[in-house]
Parts: sequence; C-alpha cells; structure tokens
Amino acid sequence: MILGVTGTNGAGKGTVVDYLVQEKGFAHYSSSGFITEEIIRRGMPVNRDSMRIVGNDLRQMHGSSYVVETNYERAVAAGGDAIIEALRAIGEAEFLKKEGVPILAVDADRKTRYERAILRGSEKDKVSFEEFCIQEDKEMAQTAANEMNISAVMKMADYTLHNDGTFEELKAQIEEVLAKLG
Repeated sequence: MILGVTGTNGAGKGTVVDYLVQEKGFAHYSSSGFITEEIIRRGMPVNRDSMRIVGNDLRQMHGSSYVVETNYERAVAAGGDAIIEALRAIGEAEFLKKEGVPILAVDADRKTRYERAILRGSEKDKVSFEEFCIQEDKEMAQTAANEMNISAVMKMADYTLHNDGTFEELKAQIEEVLAKLG
C-alpha cells in the first residue's frame, strides 16, 4: 500500500510518518527531502522561502506533479508499503489519486502548530509567529498549477487527521484509517 500525506506546517505529518515507518514498516519518501537536496545543490539557504521557491520551480520546469511522481516511482520500484510526504500542489494530489493512492491530511490549531514548529528547531522554522502565518498564507492558496496550494490539496484528501490532542489520539486515528484501507 502506498499513502500520500499532506497537511499544514507543524500539524504532525512527520509524527504520522514516523509512526507508519517505525510501527508499521512503511518506507518513507519525502518531498521536503527531495526539494532540500535541490536547494543545497543550488547553494541556497535551507528555509521555508527556499522550499517554496525551489518546489514551485521544479514543478514549473518538470510538471506540476514532478516531485511526487519521482517519489512514487521510487516507492513502486522498491515495493512494499510506503508513504509519500508531503503533497503541496494540486497536480501532486491529482497524480496520486489517478494512481489510486489514498491521501491523508493532517491539521491542528495554528498556534499549536507554530509552537510545535519552533520546538522541532529546524532552520526552516526559526521565525516569529507573524512570519509563520505569512509563510503559511503563501503556501495555502496559490493559483498557478505548479505552485503550492495546500488548502486545495487537503480538500482532496480521503481522510483528515486532527492532531490537537495527544499522540495516543492521533495514533487511534491512524489505526482507524489503516483498518478502513484494509
């Protein structure tokens, strides 16, 4: 089984991925990791602005689903259960849907997500709450096919996990989805 995951910054996509990898044996294919490799290759700073710019550029140059298609091809070639993280553009979600891949969305309260992002300490997350909100707004509803539109992608999800509670509550939601997918 291959799953796609999307969601807002700091919502818990990584926690979902970690659970599926560590507890369920899924392989992990990261869109962020793929884009980060390209950012480094281009000599740019690794931050959210570079992630958005380079991700949008790759989608413009190679097609709106390029990053996810590449990760999907790697997952199929490897075989077994896999999760592709993190869908950001409509074309990416459309591609996975066409391939029959269920999509999970992860969301949580904005202030909670900001606090989580700060706690994880990534260079991409060292921003004020105001900047966090500005960055997120840029990622949520771009109109060009190659640009981020996380809001629209989340609406395309087959399942939405609400991560405002405990890890045990999130884990129960994941298990419920897995049971439905059989």
